[in-house]
Amino acid sequence: MLEVPVYNPDGKKIDTVEVDEALFGSVVNAPLLKQAIVAYHANKRQGSARTKSRGMVKGSTKKLFRQKGTGGARRGAIRTNVMRGGVVAFAKTRDSFRKKLPRKMRQAALDSALLAKFVGGDVMVVDGLAVDEPSTRSIVSMMKNLGINRSCIFALAERDKNIYLSSRNIGDMTVRIVQELNAFDIATRQKMLMTKQALETLVGQEAGA
Repeated sequence: MLEVPVYNPDGKKIDTVEVDEALFGSVVNAPLLKQAIVAYHANKRQGSARTKSRGMVKGSTKKLFRQKGTGGARRGAIRTNVMRGGVVAFAKTRDSFRKKLPRKMRQAALDSALLAKFVGGDVMVVDGLAVDEPSTRSIVSMMKNLGINRSCIFALAERDKNIYLSSRNIGDMTVRIVQELNAFDIATRQKMLMTKQALETLVGQEAGA
């Protein structure tokens, strides 16, 4: 069993919750986690970079002048890449960099990312957080009390507009509900903060999987 500390918004430890590592696969599958991160990176690429090839510009294919006897450099067609207004050698074309990651692999990678955070002591649970209106100051104050000064992912049990609006101006902070968590977001953030209700939802979700 892994012991996860529970804090109040003032940064005081008020409880401890036990989490069974077997729910998350018992061991961190590092190769799979890396594969998932590479896939998420690749799938974020637009693949829309394009440059013009010879078939995309106007101009004759006739040789500009004879090869020898002019005293000038050798010249081919005007559309060649060495001429002003010509094309780009080895032109880029629209391409897709997407990598497929089956659902079971995505889930296993998510479990490994979560387990790595739990084992590394990078998960902090907060109880009693109430944001009645958008207030960035309240979230910043809570993070300061908890000693979180680096990138962080904040997991919620359900959507909370006030928490989202309060957090969106904080650099390197990402807010997700439990159902939206993915291996990339978790692995690329230094800390993971979650409400007690979110932890209960996550554990229940894993137990029922």
